[in-house]
Amino acid sequence: MPQSQIYTDFDATSDTPAEEPVGPALPDLTTVMDACRGRLHRRLSELLSLEQLCRQAGALISSRTEALIEVDEFTLPLTSLVIGNPDTAKHCLLLIAGIHGVERIGTQVLLAWLESVIERCRWDSHWRRQFDEEICIVALPIVNPGGMLRDSRCNPNGIDINRHAPIDAEDKVPFLVGGQRLSRKIPWYRGRREDDFEPEFVALQNVIGRHCRVGRPTIAIDFHSGFGFQDHIWIPYAYRRQPIADIGSYVALKLLWERNFPHHNYIFGPQAMHYLSHGDIWDYFHQRCRSEGISLLPLTLEMGSWLWIKKHPQQLFSFAGLFNPTVPHRHARVLRGHLLLIDFILAAARNIEHWQPHGEQAREMQQMAQSLWYRQL
Repeated sequence: MPQSQIYTDFDATSDTPAEEPVGPALPDLTTVMDACRGRLHRRLSELLSLEQLCRQAGALISSRTEALIEVDEFTLPLTSLVIGNPDTAKHCLLLIAGIHGVERIGTQVLLAWLESVIERCRWDSHWRRQFDEEICIVALPIVNPGGMLRDSRCNPNGIDINRHAPIDAEDKVPFLVGGQRLSRKIPWYRGRREDDFEPEFVALQNVIGRHCRVGRPTIAIDFHSGFGFQDHIWIPYAYRRQPIADIGSYVALKLLWERNFPHHNYIFGPQAMHYLSHGDIWDYFHQRCRSEGISLLPLTLEMGSWLWIKKHPQQLFSFAGLFNPTVPHRHARVLRGHLLLIDFILAAARNIEHWQPHGEQAREMQQMAQSLWYRQL
Protein backbone atom coordinates (compact mmCIF):
# COMPACT_ATOMS: atom_id res chain seq x y z
CA MET A 1 0.00 0.00 0.00
CA PRO A 2 1.37 3.46 -0.80
CA GLN A 3 2.57 5.13 2.37
CA SER A 4 0.32 7.93 3.56
CA GLN A 5 2.19 11.09 4.41
CA ILE A 6 1.58 12.51 7.88
CA TYR A 7 1.05 16.25 7.86
CA THR A 8 2.99 17.90 10.67
CA ASP A 9 3.44 21.53 9.58
CA PHE A 10 0.12 23.07 10.56
CA ASP A 11 0.85 26.48 8.98
CA ALA A 12 -1.98 28.51 10.45
CA THR A 13 -0.16 31.83 10.19
CA SER A 14 -0.80 32.10 6.46
CA ASP A 15 -4.21 32.88 4.97
CA THR A 16 -3.11 31.79 1.50
CA PRO A 17 -2.95 28.19 0.27
CA ALA A 18 0.41 26.44 0.42
CA GLU A 19 2.26 25.92 -2.85
CA GLU A 20 2.33 22.16 -2.31
CA PRO A 21 -0.98 20.55 -1.31
CA VAL A 22 -1.05 18.72 2.02
CA GLY A 23 -1.02 14.98 1.50
CA PRO A 24 0.34 12.38 -0.92
CA ALA A 25 -0.13 12.46 -4.71
CA LEU A 26 -2.21 9.37 -5.52
CA PRO A 27 -4.20 8.13 -8.57
CA ASP A 28 -7.58 9.75 -9.15
CA LEU A 29 -10.86 8.14 -8.13
CA THR A 30 -11.75 6.75 -11.57
CA THR A 31 -8.34 5.13 -12.01
CA VAL A 32 -8.56 3.38 -8.65
CA MET A 33 -12.17 2.33 -9.17
CA ASP A 34 -11.48 0.81 -12.59
CA ALA A 35 -9.64 -2.01 -10.87
CA CYS A 36 -12.45 -3.01 -8.47
CA ARG A 37 -15.75 -1.44 -9.56
CA GLY A 38 -17.44 -4.62 -10.78
CA ARG A 39 -16.75 -6.54 -7.56
CA LEU A 40 -18.06 -3.89 -5.14
CA HIS A 41 -21.73 -3.79 -6.10
CA ARG A 42 -22.98 -5.85 -3.15
CA ARG A 43 -20.27 -5.17 -0.59
CA LEU A 44 -19.62 -1.42 -0.92
CA SER A 45 -22.35 0.23 -2.96
CA GLU A 46 -21.69 3.52 -1.15
CA LEU A 47 -18.32 3.85 -2.87
CA LEU A 48 -20.01 3.26 -6.23
CA SER A 49 -22.57 5.94 -5.34
CA LEU A 50 -19.74 8.34 -4.50
CA GLU A 51 -18.11 7.71 -7.86
CA GLN A 52 -21.43 8.15 -9.66
CA LEU A 53 -22.00 11.45 -7.84
CA CYS A 54 -18.63 12.71 -9.08
CA ARG A 55 -19.42 11.65 -12.65
CA GLN A 56 -22.81 13.33 -12.65
CA ALA A 57 -21.55 16.50 -10.99
CA GLY A 58 -18.79 17.07 -13.53
CA ALA A 59 -16.95 20.31 -12.85
CA LEU A 60 -19.20 21.11 -9.86
CA ILE A 61 -17.22 18.67 -7.69
CA SER A 62 -13.49 18.09 -7.52
CA SER A 63 -12.26 14.83 -5.98
CA ARG A 64 -8.93 13.77 -4.56
CA THR A 65 -7.63 10.39 -3.43
CA GLU A 66 -6.35 10.94 0.11
CA ALA A 67 -5.17 7.36 0.76
CA LEU A 68 -5.32 3.86 -0.68
CA ILE A 69 -6.56 1.17 1.70
CA GLU A 70 -5.57 -2.45 1.08
CA VAL A 71 -8.24 -4.83 2.37
CA ASP A 72 -8.93 -8.41 1.31
CA GLU A 73 -8.38 -8.45 -2.47
CA PHE A 74 -9.26 -4.77 -2.94
CA THR A 75 -7.40 -1.48 -3.08
CA LEU A 76 -9.98 1.08 -1.96
CA PRO A 77 -9.73 4.85 -2.34
CA LEU A 78 -10.30 7.17 0.59
CA THR A 79 -11.68 10.14 -1.32
CA SER A 80 -12.33 13.78 -0.47
CA LEU A 81 -14.80 15.94 -2.40
CA VAL A 82 -14.84 19.72 -2.73
CA ILE A 83 -17.66 21.98 -3.92
CA GLY A 84 -16.60 25.59 -4.43
CA ASN A 85 -13.19 27.22 -4.54
CA PRO A 86 -11.16 26.35 -1.43
CA ASP A 87 -8.51 28.92 -2.35
CA THR A 88 -10.83 31.92 -2.18
CA ALA A 89 -13.73 30.78 0.03
CA LYS A 90 -14.28 32.88 3.16
CA HIS A 91 -15.91 30.04 5.09
CA CYS A 92 -15.79 26.25 5.05
CA LEU A 93 -18.22 23.43 5.85
CA LEU A 94 -16.43 20.15 6.58
CA LEU A 95 -18.54 16.98 6.35
CA ILE A 96 -17.26 13.62 7.60
CA ALA A 97 -18.93 10.20 7.52
CA GLY A 98 -18.04 6.53 7.64
CA ILE A 99 -15.47 6.74 10.44
CA HIS A 100 -17.10 3.59 11.78
CA GLY A 101 -17.54 1.31 8.81
CA VAL A 102 -20.66 -0.41 10.08
CA GLU A 103 -22.55 2.90 10.31
CA ARG A 104 -23.36 3.09 6.60
CA ILE A 105 -26.40 5.31 7.05
CA GLY A 106 -24.19 8.29 7.89
CA THR A 107 -22.43 8.01 4.53
CA GLN A 108 -25.76 7.53 2.76
CA VAL A 109 -27.26 10.64 4.38
CA LEU A 110 -24.22 12.71 3.44
CA LEU A 111 -24.23 11.49 -0.17
CA ALA A 112 -27.98 12.17 -0.43
CA TRP A 113 -27.42 15.75 0.72
CA LEU A 114 -24.51 16.28 -1.66
CA GLU A 115 -26.73 15.06 -4.51
CA SER A 116 -29.33 17.67 -3.58
CA VAL A 117 -26.64 20.40 -3.47
CA ILE A 118 -25.41 19.48 -6.96
CA GLU A 119 -28.89 19.31 -8.46
CA ARG A 120 -29.81 22.70 -6.99
CA CYS A 121 -26.61 24.21 -8.39
CA ARG A 122 -27.86 23.32 -11.89
CA TRP A 123 -30.97 25.53 -11.74
CA ASP A 124 -30.62 27.93 -8.80
CA SER A 125 -28.09 30.61 -9.72
CA HIS A 126 -28.39 32.31 -6.31
CA TRP A 127 -27.64 29.02 -4.54
CA ARG A 128 -24.66 28.34 -6.79
CA ARG A 129 -23.13 31.79 -6.34
CA GLN A 130 -22.42 31.10 -2.66
CA PHE A 131 -19.75 28.63 -3.78
CA ASP A 132 -17.92 31.20 -5.90
CA GLU A 133 -16.24 32.98 -2.97
CA GLU A 134 -18.41 32.75 0.15
CA ILE A 135 -18.08 29.10 1.18
CA CYS A 136 -16.66 25.77 0.13
CA ILE A 137 -17.91 22.33 1.10
CA VAL A 138 -15.25 19.73 1.86
CA ALA A 139 -16.54 16.18 2.35
CA LEU A 140 -15.04 12.80 3.21
CA PRO A 141 -18.08 10.54 2.82
CA ILE A 142 -16.25 7.26 3.57
CA VAL A 143 -13.35 7.75 5.96
CA ASN A 144 -13.10 4.01 6.68
CA PRO A 145 -13.77 2.17 3.38
CA GLY A 146 -12.05 -1.00 4.59
CA GLY A 147 -14.24 -1.18 7.67
CA MET A 148 -17.34 -0.52 5.57
CA LEU A 149 -16.40 -3.32 3.18
CA ARG A 150 -16.25 -5.68 6.15
CA ASP A 151 -19.24 -4.22 8.04
CA SER A 152 -16.88 -3.47 10.90
CA ARG A 153 -16.66 -0.55 13.31
CA CYS A 154 -12.86 -0.57 13.16
CA ASN A 155 -10.52 -0.25 10.19
CA PRO A 156 -8.85 -3.29 8.54
CA ASN A 157 -6.08 -3.18 11.17
CA GLY A 158 -8.64 -3.53 13.95
CA ILE A 159 -8.32 0.08 15.15
CA ASP A 160 -11.23 2.33 16.07
CA ILE A 161 -10.42 5.58 14.27
CA ASN A 162 -12.56 7.58 16.70
CA ARG A 163 -10.41 6.36 19.62
CA HIS A 164 -7.13 6.77 17.74
CA ALA A 165 -6.15 10.43 18.19
CA PRO A 166 -3.11 11.17 20.40
CA ILE A 167 -5.09 12.63 23.30
CA ASP A 168 -6.12 11.11 26.62
CA ALA A 169 -9.18 12.02 28.65
CA GLU A 170 -8.67 14.14 31.74
CA ASP A 171 -11.63 12.58 33.53
CA LYS A 172 -12.36 8.91 34.08
CA VAL A 173 -13.71 7.03 31.07
CA PRO A 174 -15.67 3.75 30.99
CA PHE A 175 -13.47 0.67 30.91
CA LEU A 176 -12.90 -0.60 27.35
CA VAL A 177 -15.69 1.49 25.81
CA GLY A 178 -13.68 4.65 26.43
CA GLY A 179 -10.80 3.30 24.36
CA GLN A 180 -8.22 0.60 25.14
CA ARG A 181 -4.71 -0.42 24.05
CA LEU A 182 -4.96 -4.04 25.21
CA SER A 183 -5.84 -5.90 22.02
CA ARG A 184 -7.25 -5.40 18.55
CA LYS A 185 -9.49 -8.39 19.26
CA ILE A 186 -11.50 -6.25 21.69
CA PRO A 187 -13.67 -3.38 20.37
CA TRP A 188 -12.63 0.26 20.85
CA TYR A 189 -8.94 -0.54 20.26
CA ARG A 190 -6.86 2.65 20.01
CA GLY A 191 -3.68 1.12 18.62
CA ARG A 192 -0.58 0.02 20.45
CA ARG A 193 1.41 3.24 20.08
CA GLU A 194 0.32 6.86 20.31
CA ASP A 195 2.63 8.03 17.50
CA ASP A 196 1.83 5.30 14.94
CA PHE A 197 -1.08 6.76 12.95
CA GLU A 198 -3.46 4.84 10.73
CA PRO A 199 -3.87 6.04 7.11
CA GLU A 200 -7.52 7.00 7.69
CA PHE A 201 -6.51 9.32 10.53
CA VAL A 202 -3.66 10.75 8.46
CA ALA A 203 -6.04 11.43 5.56
CA LEU A 204 -8.42 13.34 7.82
CA GLN A 205 -5.51 15.25 9.31
CA ASN A 206 -4.28 16.17 5.82
CA VAL A 207 -7.70 17.45 4.77
CA ILE A 208 -8.02 19.61 7.88
CA GLY A 209 -4.50 20.89 7.39
CA ARG A 210 -5.26 21.77 3.78
CA HIS A 211 -8.63 23.46 4.19
CA CYS A 212 -8.82 24.88 7.74
CA ARG A 213 -6.82 28.07 8.09
CA VAL A 214 -6.62 31.31 10.02
CA GLY A 215 -9.29 33.79 8.99
CA ARG A 216 -11.61 31.16 7.50
CA PRO A 217 -14.13 29.85 10.07
CA THR A 218 -15.06 26.20 9.66
CA ILE A 219 -18.00 24.18 10.98
CA ALA A 220 -17.64 20.40 10.80
CA ILE A 221 -20.34 17.74 10.99
CA ASP A 222 -19.40 14.11 11.71
CA PHE A 223 -22.20 11.64 10.83
CA HIS A 224 -22.76 8.62 13.11
CA SER A 225 -25.55 6.28 14.22
CA GLY A 226 -26.28 3.96 17.08
CA PHE A 227 -27.13 5.87 20.28
CA GLY A 228 -30.58 6.13 21.83
CA PHE A 229 -34.11 6.56 20.59
CA GLN A 230 -33.62 10.14 19.38
CA ASP A 231 -31.28 11.95 17.04
CA HIS A 232 -28.61 13.97 18.79
CA ILE A 233 -26.61 17.00 17.71
CA TRP A 234 -23.57 16.46 19.87
CA ILE A 235 -20.99 18.98 20.91
CA PRO A 236 -18.33 16.30 20.36
CA TYR A 237 -16.03 16.96 23.25
CA ALA A 238 -15.26 13.70 25.00
CA TYR A 239 -12.09 14.12 27.05
CA ARG A 240 -13.53 16.06 30.01
CA ARG A 241 -16.82 17.11 31.57
CA GLN A 242 -15.97 20.77 32.02
CA PRO A 243 -17.28 23.10 29.26
CA ILE A 244 -14.92 23.96 26.44
CA ALA A 245 -13.75 27.46 25.61
CA ASP A 246 -16.07 27.71 22.59
CA ILE A 247 -19.19 26.70 24.50
CA GLY A 248 -20.75 30.15 23.98
CA SER A 249 -20.66 29.66 20.19
CA TYR A 250 -22.43 26.32 20.55
CA VAL A 251 -25.17 27.86 22.69
CA ALA A 252 -25.62 30.63 20.11
CA LEU A 253 -25.89 28.02 17.34
CA LYS A 254 -28.42 26.01 19.37
CA LEU A 255 -30.57 29.12 19.93
CA LEU A 256 -30.32 30.08 16.26
CA TRP A 257 -31.46 26.59 15.23
CA GLU A 258 -34.36 26.55 17.68
CA ARG A 259 -35.56 30.02 16.71
CA ASN A 260 -35.68 28.99 13.06
CA PHE A 261 -37.00 25.46 13.60
CA PRO A 262 -38.74 25.36 16.99
CA HIS A 263 -40.46 22.02 16.33
CA HIS A 264 -37.33 19.97 15.61
CA ASN A 265 -36.76 16.53 17.14
CA TYR A 266 -33.04 16.71 17.88
CA ILE A 267 -31.38 16.75 21.29
CA PHE A 268 -28.67 19.40 21.16
CA GLY A 269 -26.00 19.23 23.87
CA PRO A 270 -22.55 18.10 24.99
CA GLN A 271 -21.53 14.52 24.34
CA ALA A 272 -19.53 14.62 27.59
CA MET A 273 -22.76 14.67 29.59
CA HIS A 274 -23.40 11.12 28.36
CA TYR A 275 -19.97 9.51 28.00
CA LEU A 276 -16.26 10.26 27.79
CA SER A 277 -13.50 8.58 25.81
CA HIS A 278 -9.82 8.64 25.04
CA GLY A 279 -8.51 9.46 21.58
CA ASP A 280 -11.51 11.38 20.24
CA ILE A 281 -10.51 12.89 16.90
CA TRP A 282 -12.52 16.09 17.40
CA ASP A 283 -10.95 16.73 20.78
CA TYR A 284 -7.58 16.55 19.08
CA PHE A 285 -8.35 18.58 15.96
CA HIS A 286 -10.32 21.23 17.85
CA GLN A 287 -7.48 21.76 20.31
CA ARG A 288 -4.87 21.77 17.58
CA CYS A 289 -6.75 24.27 15.44
CA ARG A 290 -7.48 26.51 18.42
CA SER A 291 -3.82 26.57 19.43
CA GLU A 292 -2.97 27.81 15.93
CA GLY A 293 -5.68 30.48 15.86
CA ILE A 294 -8.00 28.54 13.55
CA SER A 295 -11.76 28.65 14.16
CA LEU A 296 -13.13 25.09 13.98
CA LEU A 297 -16.52 24.21 15.50
CA PRO A 298 -17.13 20.46 15.21
CA LEU A 299 -20.56 18.87 15.59
CA THR A 300 -21.64 15.24 15.55
CA LEU A 301 -24.98 14.13 14.13
CA GLU A 302 -25.72 10.91 16.02
CA MET A 303 -28.74 9.19 14.52
CA GLY A 304 -30.63 7.18 17.11
CA SER A 305 -30.72 3.64 15.77
CA TRP A 306 -32.48 2.16 18.79
CA LEU A 307 -35.77 3.50 17.46
CA TRP A 308 -35.28 1.60 14.20
CA ILE A 309 -34.64 -1.57 16.22
CA LYS A 310 -37.68 -0.95 18.41
CA LYS A 311 -39.90 -0.73 15.33
CA HIS A 312 -38.22 -3.69 13.63
CA PRO A 313 -36.75 -6.04 16.29
CA GLN A 314 -35.45 -8.45 13.65
CA GLN A 315 -32.56 -6.03 13.16
CA LEU A 316 -31.12 -7.30 16.47
CA PHE A 317 -29.98 -10.44 14.66
CA SER A 318 -27.70 -8.47 12.34
CA PHE A 319 -24.70 -6.44 13.51
CA ALA A 320 -25.26 -3.95 10.69
CA GLY A 321 -28.94 -3.80 11.68
CA LEU A 322 -27.95 -2.33 15.06
CA PHE A 323 -26.75 0.83 13.30
CA ASN A 324 -28.75 1.13 10.07
CA PRO A 325 -32.45 1.15 9.12
CA THR A 326 -33.25 -1.92 7.06
CA VAL A 327 -36.93 -1.36 6.22
CA PRO A 328 -37.09 0.55 2.88
CA HIS A 329 -39.61 3.23 3.85
CA ARG A 330 -37.79 3.92 7.11
CA HIS A 331 -34.47 4.12 5.27
CA ALA A 332 -35.93 6.66 2.83
CA ARG A 333 -37.33 8.69 5.73
CA VAL A 334 -33.87 8.90 7.33
CA LEU A 335 -32.25 9.97 4.04
CA ARG A 336 -34.62 12.91 3.66
CA GLY A 337 -35.05 13.65 7.35
CA HIS A 338 -31.72 15.43 7.90
CA LEU A 339 -31.52 17.52 4.73
CA LEU A 340 -33.02 20.59 6.45
CA LEU A 341 -30.51 20.41 9.30
CA ILE A 342 -27.51 20.23 6.96
CA ASP A 343 -28.89 23.09 4.84
CA PHE A 344 -29.16 25.12 8.03
CA ILE A 345 -25.58 24.32 9.10
CA LEU A 346 -24.37 25.35 5.63
CA ALA A 347 -26.15 28.71 6.01
CA ALA A 348 -24.85 29.08 9.57
CA ALA A 349 -21.26 28.46 8.42
CA ARG A 350 -21.65 30.98 5.60
CA ASN A 351 -23.03 33.63 7.98
CA ILE A 352 -21.08 32.83 11.13
CA GLU A 353 -20.14 36.48 11.70
CA HIS A 354 -23.82 37.34 12.17
CA TRP A 355 -24.51 34.97 15.06
CA GLN A 356 -21.22 33.95 16.71
CA PRO A 357 -21.04 35.80 20.06
CA HIS A 358 -18.15 37.97 21.20
CA GLY A 359 -17.31 39.95 24.32
CA GLU A 360 -20.19 40.38 26.75
CA GLN A 361 -22.55 38.34 24.58
CA ALA A 362 -20.12 35.41 24.65
CA ARG A 363 -20.03 35.58 28.45
CA GLU A 364 -23.83 35.55 28.53
CA MET A 365 -23.85 32.46 26.30
CA GLN A 366 -21.34 30.76 28.60
CA GLN A 367 -23.59 31.46 31.59
CA MET A 368 -26.53 30.04 29.69
CA ALA A 369 -24.49 26.90 28.97
CA GLN A 370 -23.93 26.50 32.70
CA SER A 371 -27.66 26.54 33.35
CA LEU A 372 -28.47 24.30 30.38
CA TRP A 373 -25.87 21.56 30.79
CA TYR A 374 -23.40 22.04 33.63
CA ARG A 375 -25.43 22.78 36.75
CA GLN A 376 -24.32 19.54 38.41
CA LEU A 377 -20.61 20.29 38.04
